[in-house]
Amino acid sequence: MIETLRLIGLHAIQLVFGFTYYYPLFMAYLWSIGALWFFLRYEFRQPKIAQLTDHPKVSIVVPCFNEEDHVREVIGHLMDMHYPDYEVIAVNDGSTDNTGKILDELASRHPRLRVIHQAKNQGKSIGLTTAAYLADSEYIIGIDGDALLDHDAISWFLHHFLSGEQVGAVTGNPRIRTRSTLLGRLQVGEFSSLVGLIKRAQRVFYRQLFTASGVITAFRRSALEDVNYWSQDMLTEDMDITWKLQLRGWDVRFEPRALAWILMPETMKGLWNQRLRWAMGGLQIINKYKGIFLDWRTYPVWPLFFEHILSVFWALSVTAVLAGYLFDLLEIAFHGMSYGMSHGAVSSMTSLLPEYSGVIIGTTCLLQMLLSLLMDCRYDHQLLRYYVWTIWYPFGFWIVNMLTIIVAIPKILFRKRGLRARWVSPDRGISL
Repeated sequence: MIETLRLIGLHAIQLVFGFTYYYPLFMAYLWSIGALWFFLRYEFRQPKIAQLTDHPKVSIVVPCFNEEDHVREVIGHLMDMHYPDYEVIAVNDGSTDNTGKILDELASRHPRLRVIHQAKNQGKSIGLTTAAYLADSEYIIGIDGDALLDHDAISWFLHHFLSGEQVGAVTGNPRIRTRSTLLGRLQVGEFSSLVGLIKRAQRVFYRQLFTASGVITAFRRSALEDVNYWSQDMLTEDMDITWKLQLRGWDVRFEPRALAWILMPETMKGLWNQRLRWAMGGLQIINKYKGIFLDWRTYPVWPLFFEHILSVFWALSVTAVLAGYLFDLLEIAFHGMSYGMSHGAVSSMTSLLPEYSGVIIGTTCLLQMLLSLLMDCRYDHQLLRYYVWTIWYPFGFWIVNMLTIIVAIPKILFRKRGLRARWVSPDRGISL
């Protein structure tokens, strides 16, 4: 009986391992094919500057929390946009440093800049909603307090809004500025191969997006009003507003030519905290919108939901496989190699490894990275020099992303409902 259960368990582990191996392989080729189609259809041989027939007023919202090191650069950059009619609204969300004083000083010198001071830290969602209420325009662009918005980005956003009244949001293409360390260089490739590549593919296959990046997204004000703006209790407000808009029938698009140059963590602690928040935000989306299948009108977002469920299951599967390996290793360590061979521990470990798996996974990852960098090097001409660093991506970031999902599950299960998501001081990379 015990031996039968052991064999059943071994076959179950083999099935799980098959999923852990073939799922990322299949998705990598699916994303690559979709992204290539998007590139050839919407980017290749297209004009480098958007041609607009109208120039309506636009509001650029910059939520700030303890951004004294970057706010001068960000606001100064925004004062020189290649667009005739826009305003900038900076929200000082209860900063404890000199962010508020710097913003007041800048407002006295720049008529386009308005500053909103919140006495206490309320969270990014509250800051965005407050600014959206006070904005004097139909089109609102949200960026982070460290982001340098490309001078032509407004025109590319308006190109979509003016083409259709059902366009509720357009997300842009964030590019990494922090490239002085291995973590920074790895994220350069990651944002092209995952953020850019997947968004292109999702627009091709689903006509939907899982996330409109909070660091650079433009919104139609009437669309925000329709969904009652941003939710206060979501750790990743950008994911949630994307789903709210799409479930109400608004079109959310990706515009790779609308660029923003951003800072990212360059320490393991900062990277872990960021990815843990992302993982918790994704699980919140699953929990909040799990009832969408009760309404057939929400069918356009079903594939996105299933895709994210599979990614979470993949993380759990990898954990199960690694736990099986650890169990076998411990069995061999305590009882010896001969015992492990007679009880199947050694054979189970070898049978769980597909032949040439490392070569196939590694080659696929490198091809995916190369394709994504080639597409995005039209906008960031130095991208290809970071290709050599992408070989380390599967060994580091896959493990980090997997572990954050495992840790995030109990955190979300036991998180108090309705708890407001507030800022924490971000890791903006290593200053040189």
